[in-house]
Amino acid sequence: MIRSITLIALLFTTYFSFAQQKYTISGTVNDKTTGETIIGAILRIEGKSAGTTTNEYGFYSLSLPAGSYIVMVDYIGYQEHMFSLTLEKDSILAISMVPKNKQLLEVVVTSKAKNENITSAQMGMNTLNVKELNALPVLFGERDVMKIIQLLPGVKSAGDGNTGFFVRGGAADQNLILLDEAVVYNPSHLLGFFSVFNSDAIKNLSLYKGNEPAQYGGRLSSVMDIKMNDGNNQSYHASGGIGLISSRLNLEGPLVKDKGSFLVSARRTYADAFLIFSSDENMKKNKLNFYDFNAKLNYRFSDKDRIYLSGYYGKDVLGLSNLFGINWGNATGTLRWNHIFNPKLFSNTSLIYSNYDYKFKVTTAGIDASILSVINDWNFKEELKYFMHPGNSLSFGLNSVYHTLTPGQFEGTITAPSQPKVHSWENAFYIADSWRVSKKLNIDMGIRLSTFSFFGGDNKFYNLDGNHNITDTFTYASGQIVKTYVNPEPRLSASYQLNNSSSIKAAYGRNTQYLHLLSNSTTSNPTDKWVATNNIIKPELSDQVSLGYAQNFKDNTYECSVETYYKSMQHQVDYKNNAQVLSNDAIEPQLLFGQGRAYGIELLMKKNEGRFTGWVSYTLSRTELQIDGINKNAWYPAHQDQTHNLSVVGMYKLSKKWTVSADFVYYTGYAVTFPSGKYNVDNQVVFYYTERNAYRVPAYHRLDLGATCKLRERKHFSSEVSFSLYNAYGHANPYTITFQQDPNNATKTQAVQTSLFQWVPSISYNFKF
Repeated sequence: MIRSITLIALLFTTYFSFAQQKYTISGTVNDKTTGETIIGAILRIEGKSAGTTTNEYGFYSLSLPAGSYIVMVDYIGYQEHMFSLTLEKDSILAISMVPKNKQLLEVVVTSKAKNENITSAQMGMNTLNVKELNALPVLFGERDVMKIIQLLPGVKSAGDGNTGFFVRGGAADQNLILLDEAVVYNPSHLLGFFSVFNSDAIKNLSLYKGNEPAQYGGRLSSVMDIKMNDGNNQSYHASGGIGLISSRLNLEGPLVKDKGSFLVSARRTYADAFLIFSSDENMKKNKLNFYDFNAKLNYRFSDKDRIYLSGYYGKDVLGLSNLFGINWGNATGTLRWNHIFNPKLFSNTSLIYSNYDYKFKVTTAGIDASILSVINDWNFKEELKYFMHPGNSLSFGLNSVYHTLTPGQFEGTITAPSQPKVHSWENAFYIADSWRVSKKLNIDMGIRLSTFSFFGGDNKFYNLDGNHNITDTFTYASGQIVKTYVNPEPRLSASYQLNNSSSIKAAYGRNTQYLHLLSNSTTSNPTDKWVATNNIIKPELSDQVSLGYAQNFKDNTYECSVETYYKSMQHQVDYKNNAQVLSNDAIEPQLLFGQGRAYGIELLMKKNEGRFTGWVSYTLSRTELQIDGINKNAWYPAHQDQTHNLSVVGMYKLSKKWTVSADFVYYTGYAVTFPSGKYNVDNQVVFYYTERNAYRVPAYHRLDLGATCKLRERKHFSSEVSFSLYNAYGHANPYTITFQQDPNNATKTQAVQTSLFQWVPSISYNFKF
């Protein structure tokens, strides 16, 4: 009897297992006309709750019981793709989607799917999909994604002439900016008038505001992950544009049709070309220009293996006659291998190079000298993603970066000693799980374990007393690890769907930052200095909690959301009064350390479809620091503190040819330290300062207008002309405010405001063939 029961049980188990046998369909989703992989495409099974999305490399994996299905694939800007599938074994299937139309580049602010803001557990994330014609007003004829993200809630502009931005109270250096996985340390061209990102070469941009997945790390406030286009693997194309002060050209095409492709994109400004018309001979010698170059190759060796090689190089040149000059630039390179081990396990292996350098040269009064500063990274990444079953995917991997910082090397007639190179090693290991617990509950959870080691060599280390004076100096042998910091960084976010059109979300995330940017100016500039964590400069830490509500209306045509956050920060850095961070003396005695806090609420209302589209975003926030030795140890506003921040964006299609647009921006002036008094020393006026950041510059506001006209649209050629007026009502927004003695009354002091832009018109011609 026992044997019979056992046999029946085994037969039942075998039958049950067979009945539940599942197979996996996997592959990539791409654009049928170009071969570009599509990030965030949604795969759904008709009549079933099962589904998945493509990852950042366009890969998907979906496991289902054996049977026949109708598969539907959706992505904004593409026709819905539907096909029948009989699943009897594991299958690899490449899916091609057809664009709804073929237009020139547009930046569309969107979620990954129409209702991804409702269903996803991820909080504080925005995606810019660079795909079709952008109707937003532009500056100098350039479509700049860095300017567009500053129109989103929680993201604050650093002002005119600056591509720096502040996210949820963080400083500009607390944003991790990645271009094809390589770090870009300075994203500005032409002193911030342009960013280094040429929209012709960009496929996708994702911005995470402090609650990023565990594979990202190294900064406190945000991650901006930019992916370059792969290049068209079907046919050869060229596109470009000619503007008032810059032009660009983009070439792409197949290396081998359906298997490999290339992309080359170049851009150059000729702002200083007009100086030749000046009657001043010295003015003709001035230099103000930049150029950059993007390139990418990819080749698919098999259905399971694909290789990518991409790079960026850009340079700025600023010179005043033969008196002085500043050159700065970025260089990046990424070699990446995508491999599919099996239908459920996807791998991305990368070797990455990043470089940023600036050189400041002075030739005057018998001085002919220069100072060079460089930061150089070699980075190895291994990322694995395992699709366990529908609704549950596991990510894990490692990241190892070797940093080399050259703080300052002097050359020429100046005899100041050069600072030695500083070597450090940053590592991270992470594991994360994206779990659809039920139809309503989604959870993303993970942990990142980061370590940072700094080495000895020619660089010196110090001990400081209570007054921050050096009491001891010591060195270590080259290659010897002086100290290692270890920090766990847990991440957790969850969403609960109240119904098909609304959800609530909550998140917690810890981040650690080991590299720090020092500046003695109120605005970001090329000569800001990066320093590494050491025995005195501790790793910066942040803990952020956030809560949000999202609601969509009228079949996702309208979208609204509200998010609130609180972020505490440890080991924040500020400077003593009159600190000289650009000198080659030891920097540690001039630094002070403490804590920070940032909190606020972000509102977004957006219309996604129709002839009229756009959004309104508003942020109410505070950012404060408490540093021992400043303001009697009391809390004070951080420089990037902006209480109110409002952006209104609208685009309207007048006809098939004409589109008009406008955006309005208003935000509270940033906090600054102004003199509270003055006194005379040897007939020289010396200003007296009291509280740090106790004053504010005037509020910033402007209105931009734009219009785009399609000139021609044929099968093999299309063109357009774009008009825009930046700062339409000519408001003089402050760039800097300085103080000087009134030349007509020595007892009075004058505040002198410098403004950059008033009534800036631009026109550009764009083409594609």
